[in-house]
This record gives sequence, C-alpha cells and structure tokens, in this order.
Amino acid sequence: MLKESWSLVEEHQDKVAGYFYARMFLSHPDLRELFPVQMDVQRTRLLSAIVTAVQTLEDPERFDDYLRALGRDHRKFHVAPEHYEVVGGSLIEAMRAHAGEQWCIEYDQAWADAYAMIAARMLAGANADQNPPYWYGEVVQHERRSQDIAVFTVLPMQPLEYRAGQYLSLEATAYQPRLWRTYSPANAPRRDNTLEFHVRALGAGWVSSVLVRRLRVGDMIKMAAPMGSMTLDRRSTRDAVFVAGGTGLAPIKSLLEELTRYNRTRWVHVFFGARTREDLYDLAELNRLAARYPWLSVVTACSDDPTFAGERGDISEVVARYGPWNEHDFFVSGSGAMVRATLRKLAELQVPSVRIKYDSFNG
Repeated sequence: MLKESWSLVEEHQDKVAGYFYARMFLSHPDLRELFPVQMDVQRTRLLSAIVTAVQTLEDPERFDDYLRALGRDHRKFHVAPEHYEVVGGSLIEAMRAHAGEQWCIEYDQAWADAYAMIAARMLAGANADQNPPYWYGEVVQHERRSQDIAVFTVLPMQPLEYRAGQYLSLEATAYQPRLWRTYSPANAPRRDNTLEFHVRALGAGWVSSVLVRRLRVGDMIKMAAPMGSMTLDRRSTRDAVFVAGGTGLAPIKSLLEELTRYNRTRWVHVFFGARTREDLYDLAELNRLAARYPWLSVVTACSDDPTFAGERGDISEVVARYGPWNEHDFFVSGSGAMVRATLRKLAELQVPSVRIKYDSFNG
C-alpha cells in the first residue's frame, strides 16, 4: 500500500515537498530556524530520505541500520522527539493533498504506521549515540589543486572516531550556516586526529564552492557523525580493485592508507579516472604510494583530453580492458553517473554484486 500510494504523487514530488515544508513551517514557525536560508536543494532531501526509508521496509536489517544512522545524523539539526510527530503529520497531509481522489483512509493509516516505525528507529539511533551532535574543527591547511578542486585539512577540537571509507556531513559555519553536504575523509584515522577532504566546486554549489573558493586556514567548520559502509573487511583474502572518478578518490585514498598499515598478501589495483589531466589532481601522491608498496598498481584515464598519454575513455570502460575481475573485491566511488556506469559494467563482467561496495555522491 505504501508503494501503491506513493505512485499517486511520485510525478509531483516538487509540489509535495513544497506543500510539506509550508505546512510544517505554518503550524510550527519555530522549526524554520533548523533549516538553511536557501531551501532549493534542501526541499527534496528530507522527503527523499523518508521515501528511501519506506522503500527499504522489505529488508529489515538494512532498514534498521539505515534509520538508526539517519537518526544519529539528524542530531546535528537539533531535532527533538516532538519534531518527528510534526514531520509525519505534514508528510501525510502533503501526499493527501496531491494524490487526488484515489487517496483513501487506508493509505493514511499505512503511512502513519510506517512513519511511526521510522521515527522510533531514528529516535533509538539518536538516543543510543554518546557522541556530540557535531564536532567543531579548525582548517589547518587549504590548497587549490585546480580551478575548481581544493584539498584541505581539518583538526577536530575533540577526537572524532570513524572508519576509512566512511563519510561525514560538513557545514561551513561562517559562510553557509545550517547547510550540510557529505564528504569522505581522504585518510584513515591518524594519531594527530586530522582529516583531509577533497572537494570539487560544482556550478553554483552552495557548500562546495565555499569550501573550494572561500574557505581559509583558521576557519571553523562543523562535522557530523560518520556514516557509510564502504569499509574494508580485514578477513577478506581476495585481491581488491578500487575505481575512483574525480574527487571520488578521497575515500579510496582513505582505504589505501588503511591497507598500507597491514596488507602483505592482497594485490590492489587502483583505476583513477577524470575528464582531463588537470582533474587527476592527486596523481603524484598515488604514484608515490605505488612506488613504495609493491602490491599496489595505478591506472589513470581521461575521458576528454586528447593530449593525455595514459588510458582514454570512461573509467568503467578502462576497467573492462583489464582483468579478469570475477574473483576480486570492488570499491567504487564517484559521481552518481560514474558509479551507475561502473556497476553496469561490473555486472556485464559477472562480478558478484555482494563483492562490490560503492559510494555515490553529487557534491
């Protein structure tokens, strides 16, 4: 019934989202200050998170993990238990308003029951988290690697525990308060607690452009609880393939750094793709690692640079030229389009999906 009723409004998601926020802010004006000033990107985020949760109902374990992590993450917004009821009521009203005459009381009840379960799991995750809702960190290094790519290092004011391959939400507090975007640290946890981030400014991206073009050494940023499951299984003895597109290299480098601390038996192949040579912004460091660790090999490719001496084409196509890969563990990180293309190619190459971990991002 949930999927059936969602199909009635799916084509009108923007209108549903607009009504949802309007209803919520009209009934509880105090909630407006929890959200960013610019709502254009935020508009669909909360709605899509709820819909994703509902769509995982058939996978209870994944459903539970996803919602508990979401609840922990939402602590950064200062969400209180009573806010969940407001959100649920506004959601159902928004869907009812745009579904037309086919909406019925049974749909109301199905969404109310599902949302109650969602809220309970999120609250359980939030309540079980002993960490602060977010960490403050000082930018101690900032380097522009190209016109639209920056690499910067942050020192948290208190230790922040995470696993290599996970991602964090960042807020550039002084420039775009209450606007968060997710980025993966490019290093495994270190003794000095510093985290390195790789960011590309995407068009007029509210956060990415700030992090690349305006952030300075000495600025403070906020970092929320780590999320994501693209982590290493130390029990695996299979060789590994890392496929990175653009700044999707960040979590791949984090995983590589962890491997340098213990790996002696697994061959590791890194495929790093970008549009032009300039976009291979961290190639020198990758080559340094490959020279130091005999188990590591690096293949680079450009999709739109006729002067590039290495491989040409989309990185998913380049991966297919090597192999065979059906006995390897895969880790894929990059834009949504790059990840989807790579997953399709790996399916054609008969790589079992259970051996593929991936991290798709748009910022």
